[in-house]
Amino acid sequence: MASFLFLPLLSLALFLSLTSAARNLQPRMHVTAPIPLIQQVCKATRFPDTCQATLAGLVTDPNTTPIQAIQSAIQVSTDGVHTAQKMVKAILDSSAGNQHRTTAANNCLDDLGNSRYRISLATDNLSRGSIKNSRASMSAALLYQYECWSGLKYGNDTQMVNETMSFLDSLVGKSSNALSMMYSYDNFGNDTKFWAQPKTERDGFWERVEGRGSGQGVRGGVPSNLTADVTVCKEKTEKCYRTVQRAVNAAPDNPGEKKFVIRIKAGVYDEIVRVPLEKRNVVFLGDGIGKTVITGSLNVGLPGISTYNSATVGVLGDGFMASGLTIQNTAGPDVHQAVAFRSDSDLSVIENCEFLGNQDTLYAHGNRQFYKSCNIQGNVDFIFGNSAAVFQDCNILIRPRQLNPEIGGSSTVTAHGRTDPAQSTGFVFQNCLINGTEEFMKLNQNNPEVHKSYLGRPWKEYSRTVFINCTMEALLSPDGWMTWSEDFALSTLFYGEFGNSGAGSDFSKRVPFSSKIPSEHVNTYSVQNFIQGNEWIST
Repeated sequence: MASFLFLPLLSLALFLSLTSAARNLQPRMHVTAPIPLIQQVCKATRFPDTCQATLAGLVTDPNTTPIQAIQSAIQVSTDGVHTAQKMVKAILDSSAGNQHRTTAANNCLDDLGNSRYRISLATDNLSRGSIKNSRASMSAALLYQYECWSGLKYGNDTQMVNETMSFLDSLVGKSSNALSMMYSYDNFGNDTKFWAQPKTERDGFWERVEGRGSGQGVRGGVPSNLTADVTVCKEKTEKCYRTVQRAVNAAPDNPGEKKFVIRIKAGVYDEIVRVPLEKRNVVFLGDGIGKTVITGSLNVGLPGISTYNSATVGVLGDGFMASGLTIQNTAGPDVHQAVAFRSDSDLSVIENCEFLGNQDTLYAHGNRQFYKSCNIQGNVDFIFGNSAAVFQDCNILIRPRQLNPEIGGSSTVTAHGRTDPAQSTGFVFQNCLINGTEEFMKLNQNNPEVHKSYLGRPWKEYSRTVFINCTMEALLSPDGWMTWSEDFALSTLFYGEFGNSGAGSDFSKRVPFSSKIPSEHVNTYSVQNFIQGNEWIST
């Protein structure tokens, strides 16, 4: 998660002057009375007064439809992102010599660019009548705005940064309002009298889904008939790229639906790989787990490196696929955040891959992701982010978390980061194994009291994670789940379990803030319903 960087006293004072309560402060401006439709739809948002104040002057036609009201709310977000980009660019231009602020501003500009792109997709999908795809894109757009705001606090030592954070805070609230409207439209349609502020499973509300069943749904993966466009290899005698990054650079920008397949032959590739936003439908095909290995060691202890930047492989382009390779971060258990794989790729499919690290191994940052038959190892929050991700038939293994592992400590598998109840995000584990590595299991068996393991803890307020039909071995603490800090998020998170087996699956001993998923609602978490996988995963 977020790096623990030093904050100067001035930075701390400025940051403490800004809180998320700013979103609740309504604009002090004279506005005309909003039309009845706007009054109605704004009641369904988290910040209704702000909603009415921003839309009253934009939406004045009494014949406006609910969809048109949503489109106007999205436009408010678009305009805000454009303004925020100018403000952050000014911060970057004034930050020469300040590494923390420069890193934060660069990451923020990336976030805002991603947000603007996702908003454009949300608008397009809404006009096509695809509310679930539109909502998924807007959920990601909100994530990136929040991440920009959150990241700037590590460089908040000027009034310019403070003012930008304040603007971003208000923008997050306005984007949340647009997303809340989309949530109500998704669940209640055009009849706005049923629209209401977003609720979650924790409130006893289950969203409208299609069909019933065991919660498994679509079972597919990376297509088997792919032909390589380029090859990466270690042999100097062959005509091929010597690095994965050079092969990625050769991929065409914005290629439409055509896949660009990169065959990565067996070998260890010690490099940092980035697949940018414009490189869509890139496919990595390796020669097998442990044979094709991409390795790096970036971590937050290095100058200018944030959690986001520490990834060995980082993917932004949509439609990314990977099969038959290992991606690892070898920074070690004593350096805190060190990501092996970070993905923001919507509609991504990862099959038969391995991810090795310690803290923060797999950063499923945003958008919709599908992992099948993968091995994932780590020790602290090692599957984290705010994506909508399904993990199917995966082996989740806990590793020792200390340089001197006999010391022990608590290990957590997940840390989901949903910040808004209308975001259609969460982690779903289906038919997975939760166990420890051989080294960890020896330590656990010798002294289980100091080697405790948990399914997850709430990184953000509306964290959502479920385990369905998984095998949970004896290393898991009977509590199952762990707190983040005192009672933070305990009344708003949703941690659900259904049909699990194994010595660590006894639900009767779970903490009171976890839930047993009712059988009639298990299908909420199917691949089809949760990530619309029936539309884009090959079977």
